[in-house]
Amino acid sequence: MTDEVVRYERRGATALVTMNRPEYRNAQNSAMTYALDAAFTRAVADDEVKVIVLAGAGKHFSAGHDIGSPGRDADTSFDRKAVLWWDHVGAEGGDARFARESEVYLGMCRRWREIPKPTIASVQGACIAGGLMLAWACDLILASEDAFFADPVVRMGIPGVEYFAHPWVLGPRAAKEVLFTGERFTAAQAKEWGMLTRVVPRAELETETLDLATRIAGMPRFGLALAKKAVNQAEDLMGLRSGMDSVFGLHHFAHAHNAEVAGGDSLGGQDARSMRDAG
Repeated sequence: MTDEVVRYERRGATALVTMNRPEYRNAQNSAMTYALDAAFTRAVADDEVKVIVLAGAGKHFSAGHDIGSPGRDADTSFDRKAVLWWDHVGAEGGDARFARESEVYLGMCRRWREIPKPTIASVQGACIAGGLMLAWACDLILASEDAFFADPVVRMGIPGVEYFAHPWVLGPRAAKEVLFTGERFTAAQAKEWGMLTRVVPRAELETETLDLATRIAGMPRFGLALAKKAVNQAEDLMGLRSGMDSVFGLHHFAHAHNAEVAGGDSLGGQDARSMRDAG
C-alpha cells in the first residue's frame, strides 16, 4: 500500500492509473483530482503509452465527490489546469462555488475527455455521482457484474452531477428514471442502456480490461486519436457540450436556491452518509 492518492504504473503499452483512497471508497477530493490530471498528462506525454486505464483500488471504483472525509480539501488552492478562471479560495457565495466546480468538476472531466489516447474505465462496486463523471469521461467502460451506479444528487434539489452527460450515455428515458428516482442501477441495466462496453465477472475485470487495452494498442496512435476526436465531435454536434453548459447553470442555480432557503446549506441538508444510504 502506498500513501499516494493516485498510483501510476505501466503495463506494456498501457498506463494503469488507479485511484487510491480505498478507505473512503475512492471519494474524489481535489488532491485526487489533480493527481489524476498529472497521471493522465504523464501518460499522454509517454510515446510508449497507447492506451490509458482508469481504475479504483479496493472494493469500489468511486463513491463520488468527497463531501465528508478527513481529506476533504474544498478550501485548498491548487494550480488551475482546466478552466481560465480565478481561484475559488477567498471568493464568496456563488462566486466561490462556480469557480471551483468549473475547474475541478466540469472543467477537468472535459479536459480528460479530450485526451488524445483511448481511455478505459475499469469499474467495480460503487460508481456513484462524481464516480459516474470519472467513468463517463473515458471512451470505454468495463464493469464487473457486481458494479452498481447512481446519481442521487436530485435528493439535494440539484439536477444531477456537474458533468451532465446523462441523456447521451443513458438515453433520455433512462436518464430521467435515474435522476427522478436517485436509485441504484445495476451493471446489467447500464449495459442494456448502452452506458457500458462490457460486463464481466469481478475476478476477470482487470484481465479483460488490460486485454482490451492491448488489442487497442495494436492500432496506429494517430489513427486512434483521430477516431476518438471524430466521435467526440459528433457527440458535441448532437449537443453534448452546449447541453452541459446549460445544465451547469441550472446546477448552480439549485445550489444558490438551497443556500437561500436553508441558511447557507447549499447541499439541501444532505451529507456523505445520507447520500451513501440513498437508494
